[in-house]
Amino acid sequence: MKQTRYFLLALMCFLMANVCYADDRPIPVEKLPAAAKEFVKTHFPKSKIIYAEKDWKRYETRLNDGTEIDFDSKGNWDKVDCKMTAVPEALVPQAIAQYVASNFPDAVVTKIDKERFGYEIELSNDLELKFNKAGVLLSMDD
Repeated sequence: MKQTRYFLLALMCFLMANVCYADDRPIPVEKLPAAAKEFVKTHFPKSKIIYAEKDWKRYETRLNDGTEIDFDSKGNWDKVDCKMTAVPEALVPQAIAQYVASNFPDAVVTKIDKERFGYEIELSNDLELKFNKAGVLLSMDD
């Protein structure tokens, strides 16, 4: 019985700690990791970060052109959502770019998300494609 109480107490403490850190909180742009700021400067030279928020292990940013970029705790990009414009070509692995160009010549990649299995992308024609790390198509959804 005593072990159950300790277990429940520990579980409650764990859950409460996670709830406290789950909320994103706005931060000044200057508090972003240098790698995140450099990424924006390199790949979005005409845009500026207008909003940043942090949770306990990641950063979310919004640029003045509407682009949303998520970074990990070190400032490495995790997801880029350009809404209706094309994601910078340098961010799309070559095999994926070739697949899109040959199969959807009138579409562009508007969103790219690094996943554990590889990449999930969204095209301007509203198709969602999943690729493994080698750039092989795994699935397609509309």
